[in-house]
Amino acid sequence: MRFIPTKVHGVLDYLVGIALIAAPWLFGFASMGGPAVVIPVILGVGLIVYSLLTSYEWGPIKLIPMPVHLVFDVVASLFLALSPWLFGFVSASPNAWVPHVVVGVTVILVVIFSEPQPATAKLATARA
Repeated sequence: MRFIPTKVHGVLDYLVGIALIAAPWLFGFASMGGPAVVIPVILGVGLIVYSLLTSYEWGPIKLIPMPVHLVFDVVASLFLALSPWLFGFVSASPNAWVPHVVVGVTVILVVIFSEPQPATAKLATARA
């Protein structure tokens, strides 16, 4: 049931990281300040950093195994999706809280359907 290759997952990681950093300005809630703005920016930077350190096609410094990366994705995405309630900005404009929930849930779905190992790792294991 896992049909998203790590090569595609990696591209999505960097795109989502950039989108999270830009989200407060893209969706017009940057002027709110506080957790609604800080959370996606920090999670976006974090996503890019741990993607750079992941052992997959798009990770130049291969320190983090892909399964650990996927756990980071789920934890960060749950936090992102729940943050409007945890920090009380769910009553603010939907422009502020809807992106947090939609991106959080979407990334969890991507993780569910992502391969846990790069194709090269599976090939090396099969040869051994």
